[in-house]
Amino acid sequence: MKIQLAFTTALVVVLACFVARPSMADDSLYGDLGQKDGIAKIVDAATTNFLADTRISATFSDTNISRFKGLLVSQLCVVAGGPCEYKGQSMHDAHKGLHLTNADFNALVEDLQRGMDTAGVPFRVQNRLLARLAPMHQDVVTR
Repeated sequence: MKIQLAFTTALVVVLACFVARPSMADDSLYGDLGQKDGIAKIVDAATTNFLADTRISATFSDTNISRFKGLLVSQLCVVAGGPCEYKGQSMHDAHKGLHLTNADFNALVEDLQRGMDTAGVPFRVQNRLLARLAPMHQDVVTR
């Protein structure tokens, strides 16, 4: 009886650990991106690309870049299954007045990919992140 009680208690504790971490249910991408430090490197490189890209750089002219980078790190962390909390606007609200096109969106994605290359992120890992970001297209492109 004592062995069965101990086994049941251990099983409940193990299951509670998994249930208590719903946001971490699939954090393998977060780890593959290098966790928060790796994501910060990606964001640094990608933001450099955004600002240098004549196709989209004007979009960032009134942006507090330091704040933007912090929010983007948090957002990518959450999207990747990490333990972060994103406190920025929804993608729809953040982009609704910018009148972005598919071409703008594609330029940003290309710059993000180049940033991931610079940060040494393997191609297959890049694709996993991009697949999770793709649904945001409908909230970002408004014309």
